[in-house]
This record gives sequence, structure tokens and C-alpha cells, in this order.
Amino acid sequence: MEDLKNAFDFSDFPRIDLIVAGAVLIFLFGFPLFPHSSFAMSTMIQFLMFSLYAMGWNTIGGFGGQVDLGQAQYLGIGAYTTAIMLVRWDTPFWISMPVGILMSVIWSFIIGYPLFRLKGHYFAIASIAASLVLKDIFEVWEFVGAARGIEILSMKYSPPDFMRLIFKEDIYYYFVILLFFIIGLLILNAFRKSRLGFQLRSIRDNEDVARSLGINVQWAKMKTYAIATAMISATGAFHACYIKNIEPEDTMSLDLSILIALMAMLGGSGSLWGPIIGAAVLVPLKSYLKALLGAASGMVGIDLIFYGGIIMLISAIEPKGIWGIVEKRRRRRRN
Repeated sequence: MEDLKNAFDFSDFPRIDLIVAGAVLIFLFGFPLFPHSSFAMSTMIQFLMFSLYAMGWNTIGGFGGQVDLGQAQYLGIGAYTTAIMLVRWDTPFWISMPVGILMSVIWSFIIGYPLFRLKGHYFAIASIAASLVLKDIFEVWEFVGAARGIEILSMKYSPPDFMRLIFKEDIYYYFVILLFFIIGLLILNAFRKSRLGFQLRSIRDNEDVARSLGINVQWAKMKTYAIATAMISATGAFHACYIKNIEPEDTMSLDLSILIALMAMLGGSGSLWGPIIGAAVLVPLKSYLKALLGAASGMVGIDLIFYGGIIMLISAIEPKGIWGIVEKRRRRRRN
């Protein structure tokens, strides 16, 4: 009950933050009612998805200070579980998604114990290695389609099918992922105020001091890692139904893991709004720059230069990301 109460408690934020957050939420609910292109709708769905990925990363990477660069493997586990159960056994999404979450959590405990015995860049390198090993296994595993992947043939069903999450119009996917987004935001808010959240911040600041206070550092990290993987796996399950074509390279690549971490760090890791801000900047930037400077003008790759330049500029101004800039200006005004 205490965690549920904390999830809806935003009283520690200034009023202006709540007004802006409320306005953003109203915009998100009202967006499909206004004229928009299919490209804009696709970008909005990707924004909500990557916000959730970044929220999941933020629990262990932001609050815990563990720079995990292998989170895409849990996206892949969630996506593959849903796709396989739907294609092979016609299992509804609302059953396959929890199964995928369970498998992701089990895998997180299997690799989490040895991973969290490492620190700093050794942990980051080991997380990359664990993710790439799993990706290589999926690329040669015929049961999951190997490198070809799995395709969900939506014409086998009669859309809209809410049980299997098969729709013709993206507006249905939009509202489903918007619901996931709101639930993810409440979970992250409850986490940052929970006992586990305070323990993670203590571990991030000084692990030895945290141990001296009686905190089981290893267990706290592993529980948080399970929460992170559950959030990412659930979104990965949605990804499978939305994209309908799952391949190891698209769902488990190192590029995807780095992008997830970048969004949280650029927006402001260790904060509630940071992952959302990071996704709001990088997803439209990536989509529209690629369309305008890549495909449209023929300058393929120039979009990546702008994309990387903006990231480096913000990082140079404030290592704590965009939300860090906001907090720094507020402190100056108060002083």
C-alpha cells in the first residue's frame, strides 16, 4: 500500500513541474485527435517506447550508478517470447507478455550475480559481452528463426484484436503504449521513493558506506536489475506486436543498448523526468534528421553527425543532462 501511495505522490516537485507534466499528458492524450501523418504517429509511438526503455535503464543506471550497456537483450527476450507464443501457439499478448517478463527476470538473476561483482567500466564491458553472447545464440537458434527472425502475419487475424494486439491502425497501438507509459512513470515514481530506491542512491554515492549501514549491496542491485528488465521486457513484448518482424539485429544490438542508455543520461539519469526528456529529444531528432538529411537529400550518414554533435554539446554543458541544467538554474535563482 505504501508503494502504491508513493506512485501517485508528486508533492516533492515544484508546481511548475506538475503544470508542465499535466500539459504534456493532455497533449499525449489529445495528439491522435489532431491532423497528423503516419510518420508523426510512428515517431510518437517510438517516443513512448523509448521513454519506457530509458525509465527501466534509469532504475539501475541512474539511481544505482551501474552503467549497463546490455539492456537490449531483455527487449529481445520480451519481443521473442511474445512473437513465438503468438505464432506457434496462438497465445494472447496479455499472457505471453508476463511470461516474457518472467523469463527476463530469471535471466537477469542468472547473469546478475556475477555481473554485480564487478565495478565501473568492468561492469559495463561485462554487460555488453552478456548481451552480445545472447544475441549470437539467437542468430543460430532455429527454434526462434535464427538470423531470419520471426514474422507475425497479421492477416491471419481479424483486426482489431485486443487480445493479440493486432491492429490495422496505429492509433490503437498508440493508446496501448500510452497506458504502458503512464504505468511505467508511476512505477518509477514509486521506486525512487521506496526503501530500495534510497538504498540504491546510497550505493551509488558510496558503496562501502552503504555496506556499513547494513545494506545488502549485491541483493539491492539484483532486485533493481530485475525491475529494470521487467519494464524493458514488457515494452519489448509490445514492440513485437507493433513491428511484427523480430530479428536479433533489430532487438538485441549493441547500438540499441547504447541508445537506451544515452536517452536516460542525456535527459538526466537518476531523475524522474530525465528519461522522458531524453527520449523527447533523441527520438524525433533521429527520425526527422534521418528523413530530411539522409533519405530526402541523399546525404546518408550526415544525420548521425548532427545527432552526435547535439549529444556532445549538451553533455559538455552539463554532465547530468538536460534536467541537470534545469536544476542548476533553479539553484542559482534560489541563491
